[in-house]
Amino acid sequence: MKRGLLVVSMVITLLIHLSSPVFAEETGSDTEKLAENTKSAILMERDTGEVLFDKNAHEKLPPASMTKIMTLLLIMEALDEGKLKLDETVRVSDRAASMGGSQIFLESGEEMSVQDLLKGVAVASGNDASVALAERIAGSEKAFVKKMNDKVKELDLKDTKFQNATGLPAEDHYSTSYDMSIMAKELLKYESITDYTSIYEDYLRKGQDNEFWLVNTNKLVKFYPGVDGLKTGYTNEAKYCLTATAEKEEMRVIAVVMGAKTTKERNAAVSGMLDFAFNHYQTNKLFEKGDKITDLKLLKADKTITDVVASESISTLHKKGESMDDIATEVNVHHALSLPIFRGDKVGELIVKNGDEIISRTDLTIKETIDKASYFTLLKRTLQRMAKNE
Repeated sequence: MKRGLLVVSMVITLLIHLSSPVFAEETGSDTEKLAENTKSAILMERDTGEVLFDKNAHEKLPPASMTKIMTLLLIMEALDEGKLKLDETVRVSDRAASMGGSQIFLESGEEMSVQDLLKGVAVASGNDASVALAERIAGSEKAFVKKMNDKVKELDLKDTKFQNATGLPAEDHYSTSYDMSIMAKELLKYESITDYTSIYEDYLRKGQDNEFWLVNTNKLVKFYPGVDGLKTGYTNEAKYCLTATAEKEEMRVIAVVMGAKTTKERNAAVSGMLDFAFNHYQTNKLFEKGDKITDLKLLKADKTITDVVASESISTLHKKGESMDDIATEVNVHHALSLPIFRGDKVGELIVKNGDEIISRTDLTIKETIDKASYFTLLKRTLQRMAKNE
């Protein structure tokens, strides 16, 4: 009897040992091979900022031309603020025209529209176009780089420092896949950026002797459904890098890889992360960017009632099949606001909760600048209120 029990015990023990590795492989198989041929990687859902996967995401590495994500961010900010216009022309300096590496072969003294220069940066990763726009926005590339690093601080990025606007090799020029994902998240607030980064091929100077064929350095724009940006990178030191974004069924994700040895490994790593996101997660869109959330009432403003809107799209993220029944939102509008309030200024926040758990916080802003009301306007309002009370 004892011998029989011993045999049964041995069989059970053997079965446990044999089955344990299979169970471990099944539970870890979804992510264990993601980005395996890269130095660093991250996968993020854009609206919530939730990280779905990461590998050495805070390791400082040379970002190569992914640097231009910050360059593009400052360009889009300048356009949004009216400091730059798409149809204006920029005269190309000697320095901009002398940039090596990826370029659109600008000539010193040539004039090109901001829109075409933006295409040159977003599609062809043109170093010359990047410097031309940097000089237009800040006066010099050096001053523009200061703006880049100021934005780094504003976004609270701990592991990024820029020395140029292009990503050309430079000492003490570094970032991380995590920081790059945050920059990409910020850039994607300007939804029109993907009108440029999604272009696979186009022409500059169409029909002229110096016509230039633009071909996107991000081949996934053509070969992975839903990919519409953002920026590739390569130097001997950095190897192959890519910050990509894709949208499917109203869910937008950001995938970053750094330090892949080949373009094939880089693209495979990004494709694998995108597959993982779209196969396992879904979002529920609550508000689009610019949707009205509430009203702002200011008695001493030139407009007493102003729409308060979402500064970016707002969603909740769930694993496929999970319940979304306990989602609630809470609106907090600041009361101690000083006039004037400029378009884009934060005036409150929208909090999304799942039960008692806070899922996300999103800035609320206004669509139009609010100025102080004139003395005449305030007097008129006072008289109108007095008339109503009579």
